[in-house]
Amino acid sequence: MTPPEPTVPLRRIGWREPSLPPPPFPEAKLARVIVQHRNAFEVHDGTAVLWARTKSSARRKDREDAIRPSVGDWVWMSPAINEEWQIEALLPRRSQLRRVAAGETGREQIIAANIDTVLIVCGLDGDYNPRRIERYLAIVGESGATPVIVLTKADRAEDLAAKRAEVQQLAGAHAAVYAINAKDRDEVALLSGWMRPGDTLVLVGSSGAGKSTLTNTLLGTEKMRTGEVREHDSRGRHTTTWRALIELPGGACIIDTPGMREIKLTGEEAVEETSFADIEDLTGQCRFRDCAHGKEPGCAVRAAIEDGRIAAERYANYLKLKAERDAARARANDPAKRAAARVQQKALGARLVDKYGKR
Repeated sequence: MTPPEPTVPLRRIGWREPSLPPPPFPEAKLARVIVQHRNAFEVHDGTAVLWARTKSSARRKDREDAIRPSVGDWVWMSPAINEEWQIEALLPRRSQLRRVAAGETGREQIIAANIDTVLIVCGLDGDYNPRRIERYLAIVGESGATPVIVLTKADRAEDLAAKRAEVQQLAGAHAAVYAINAKDRDEVALLSGWMRPGDTLVLVGSSGAGKSTLTNTLLGTEKMRTGEVREHDSRGRHTTTWRALIELPGGACIIDTPGMREIKLTGEEAVEETSFADIEDLTGQCRFRDCAHGKEPGCAVRAAIEDGRIAAERYANYLKLKAERDAARARANDPAKRAAARVQQKALGARLVDKYGKR
């Protein structure tokens, strides 16, 4: 009997290439990271879930997150010792969604790797925030994946048509927009075109936006824990506490993520080319080439704000994101600032050890 093609088991967890790369060492096993814990990983080799760790040198605090395994990564592992495999190397990522991690360290965090589509989930209740969607579109635009905006809780939304039109306007041609009830299978089925066999999607959005509810509906079972949202601000508890890659019945994979309170730019985002392309086009129509879009005569941007074609708060967010992007880019290009950030991180670690002891 002819043995199965080596790629067949891996295709169920998102392998896209027609063949496997040559193994870098004898007995190397290829697997995909499906859950990331603090010091360990759950990986899938297409047949079973295995436990794995990185080398101790890769777990040092001064190592950049970009070179550590993340959910969605393909990794080469050496044989298990005591049922625990060791991750030796990462395969090159074809896409990655990243942000600067919350806090003041300036470290980049990989949210998900080797993804095709990012579902930006926003509830049509108190969670509704077009400015946050613009921020998500900025980081997705740099990821190499396709953004899709999913407005949940459409069955309870007030001014549904107006909100959807507002989001569609800011998304432009860069992202499809869906307004659905995440508990309704027929409405969730509208997303099926983004879930072809072999595709990998990642869900991002606030706690309580409906990411886990959407995942459960796609799975047809209550696998992901969900919770009620607070009435006064429509925020939910972190019912998803870690990122996890899950196989969907149709052959795609989806990565559910905890709610993100901060979406900081890395410095690589093309802010002007995502949800602000119309504003950027207007800047070239001003009378003066060096127009600051203040009180200069013949300013096309100010004219658009005054006649309502561009909302003043949206323009303010455009300026804010550009300034944040440029500041992050300057920090990344300044070795002294990077060194200062590392010193600050080490000092913080030392204070925590002094206060709480080693863990």
